[in-house]
Amino acid sequence: MAQRVNNEEEQRRLSHEALWRRFDAMELRLTAAVSERMLELANLAPGMRVLDLATGRGEPAIRAAHCVGETGHVLGIDLSEELLDMARARAAAEGLSNVELRAANAEKLESLPPGSFDAVTARWGLMYMTDPVLALTGARWALSPAGALVAAFHAEPERVAFYSLPARLLARVHDVPAVEYGVPGMFRYANLESIEADFAKAGLAVDHVEEIETVVFESTEDEDLLAWIRALGKQPFGLADLSEAKQRSWEAELLAETRPARPGEPRRLGGVTRIIRARPGG
Repeated sequence: MAQRVNNEEEQRRLSHEALWRRFDAMELRLTAAVSERMLELANLAPGMRVLDLATGRGEPAIRAAHCVGETGHVLGIDLSEELLDMARARAAAEGLSNVELRAANAEKLESLPPGSFDAVTARWGLMYMTDPVLALTGARWALSPAGALVAAFHAEPERVAFYSLPARLLARVHDVPAVEYGVPGMFRYANLESIEADFAKAGLAVDHVEEIETVVFESTEDEDLLAWIRALGKQPFGLADLSEAKQRSWEAELLAETRPARPGEPRRLGGVTRIIRARPGG
């Protein structure tokens, strides 16, 4: 039994990695505006040192490495070696030697020298952590007194169509699990008050907030849309409990609702992202 469970876990891991590889180029292109705006708010310049938490496939770490140049340095950390391998391949392809991509826990940053980074970034990562306040406290430790932490979070579920649309359609045939706030998941920091409260606990004061609406998926292929939506395992819809017939009905409605106005155009889904900047001293 244990061997079978291990095999199933390995298959899920490999399937997840394959899915990221399948959509990596698409998401990299579509979500570039979020990363670029984050780096603008961090006021990056040549020679600066940047720490990127939950860097995954290298966003925005690799863009930051271009900003700080050869005299600067970027450290991107993530728990997943598979995703980091993708980031390393991208960094190598872009000729970067000033970015280190390290497997590490963002909730354990005590080993970093205090005040050693000019900026800290975290794009859609803090909300999935077990103890984000611990990660923020570590980031505050590693951040220089004049530095800035810039983070991106999903806004309220009703303003994140790539979640709310599939959930609304599914609710017609099945009880959709309620969105949980304040726990690891897509909408942990869906309201600004929660962000400000946890940042303050870590000694960080929010000094800038803005929102950006971003397309995060597009494809002309039906199967791409269905695979991408099903990959939202961080905040599950409860599809595993659905009968085959109900799943097919939900898929048909989803495809109908997202059908483009003109034949041949891609289906698109997006949502609102809230970008915040904070500085030491909260």
